[in-house]
Amino acid sequence: MDKRIGVIGIVIEDLTNISEVNNLLHEYSEIIIGRMGVPYKERGVNVISLIVDGTTDQIGALSGKLGKLKGLSVKSALSKKLIGGKNEKN
Repeated sequence: MDKRIGVIGIVIEDLTNISEVNNLLHEYSEIIIGRMGVPYKERGVNVISLIVDGTTDQIGALSGKLGKLKGLSVKSALSKKLIGGKNEKN
C-alpha cells in the first residue's frame, strides 16, 4: 500500500480526555515517527504535534478517532508525494 508522510495537530481543551488521547496514540504508535507535546498552562490547554508515516486510511482513522473526542481540535496535513508508490523517485 502507498504511504504518505504528514502531520497531525491536536489542541486539547478538555484535560479530562488526556488518557483517551494517549491510549489512541499508543494504539497507532506504528505510524507515529515523532511527537511533541506542550502543556500551555497559562491557557489551560495542551498542544500535541505528531509526525506520521502511514497509509491515508491509517492516518485518517487516527485523526477521525481523535476528532470524535470532546474538547479536542484536530487537523492533519499530508504530503502529496506517495512513498512506495508510482510517484516515488528512487
